[in-house]
Amino acid sequence: MRSHRGFSLIELLLVVAVILIIASIAVPNFLKSRLRANEASAIASLRMINTAAVTYSITYPTWVSRRS
Repeated sequence: MRSHRGFSLIELLLVVAVILIIASIAVPNFLKSRLRANEASAIASLRMINTAAVTYSITYPTWVSRRS
């Protein structure tokens, strides 16, 4: 009997093919989730800016009328 040392070329190619298939499925999902996270962050930032603007206008109501 032959002693089996390491992997054959076919086995290595099969493993690489499986990894590529998994990566081709996972990468687009990762990009979509990152896009959704960026959109959620942008929405949160806009809400914070809006809250700050409203708070400022309530705190300093006469500041605008002095300029006019």
